[in-house]
Amino acid sequence: MIKRKTKWALAMRRLTKLTLTKTKTKLTLAVPIAAALCGAPALAQDAYVVGVSAAMTGPVAGGYAPIVESMKAYIDLVNERGGINGKPVRIIVQDNGAQPSKAATDAKKLIGQDKVIVLINTSLSSTYAPMVAESKRAGVPLFFAGGVCPPATYPPADALQFCSTAYSANLDSEAALSFIKSTAGGPVRIGFAGMAIPLVRTGIEHAEKFAGSLGMKTVGTQYTPPPTPDYTPFATKIKDADPNWVFSWSPWVSQVRTFEALRRLGWDGSYLSWAHLNAEEELARIKDGKFYVIGTNAFLEDNLPVHAEIRAMAHRAGLKYPTSYLTEGYVAGLVLEAALKKTSWPPTPKKVAAAMSNLKVDLKGLRGGPLEWTKTNHFRTAQYYRVWHWDPAKSAIVRVQDWKVIGAKR
Repeated sequence: MIKRKTKWALAMRRLTKLTLTKTKTKLTLAVPIAAALCGAPALAQDAYVVGVSAAMTGPVAGGYAPIVESMKAYIDLVNERGGINGKPVRIIVQDNGAQPSKAATDAKKLIGQDKVIVLINTSLSSTYAPMVAESKRAGVPLFFAGGVCPPATYPPADALQFCSTAYSANLDSEAALSFIKSTAGGPVRIGFAGMAIPLVRTGIEHAEKFAGSLGMKTVGTQYTPPPTPDYTPFATKIKDADPNWVFSWSPWVSQVRTFEALRRLGWDGSYLSWAHLNAEEELARIKDGKFYVIGTNAFLEDNLPVHAEIRAMAHRAGLKYPTSYLTEGYVAGLVLEAALKKTSWPPTPKKVAAAMSNLKVDLKGLRGGPLEWTKTNHFRTAQYYRVWHWDPAKSAIVRVQDWKVIGAKR
């Protein structure tokens, strides 16, 4: 019995020695493989890495997700043409669902883990503060593409905040009320409607003051919480104030549902709202001659060469949204491409911020002029506005005001 145990022990020692030898050989061979694997993240970062936190899902996603998808489709074309300065652009998208806490988490992850050189916000203004905080903490520029431009992008601009979005709180109000004044042809009793989010309140409050300077009488203001299942109570209060005009500056769902609720209640006044992504399509659906929209992006009715480019891009990328929803994202893509082209390799957030602080982008007719950022102005040096409505006599969308410049500053 002892001899059998001894033989078994010797056999096990030989087996162990052989196994260790083989393992050592495997470990030796694994070193270069492990080194290569460790280098994989470095290779993945051999690109201009851009981080996006957007409302890709949720009740307001219809006004934001198309922007991100259009911008991504444009950058895909840029990559197919060879990228920027011979390097690809990598876009990482996080869905914040229009939730501030999620936007904060996204920003931390994109900066700390993904090492992005620029952050993009495409969401409600309620998500801005946490992303601004992370941007400042890390020194990473924050580009607002799709959400309303915050005050910090206007002169004297914050060094890290930039905005290409078509609309802005104060200038939009001034352009809209100036149009109402010139169109009304008599005394204006004006009501205001908006969603209860920070920058909407800012815009409406400015509009109320500006209306007074134009001799208009403000008769009532209503803010609807996001989301609102029934707009009737808010519309009822507006109707009871007896306005002959209502101005709404808000996410589209708030604007159009308030208008439709007013019509159901029998109100027959004129209503002016902001021309969001779906405005062209919605004007044709609603078919109301007193429902006006004001905006700064050309409608597809212009049939510009760039509109053919957008259609081709959408078809190639298989985008599910109407082409009229894609202009804002296309503009963001043009601006991002131009900024990165001015950012030498290797890119850093500081280099990107410097490039964005001295930028002029040809928007190919999608707006009334180019988008230009300077060291002190990260909004733009000129803003151009058009107004449209549905003409029942022509059964068509009609432009009632051509490009009008307002708020040109440097």
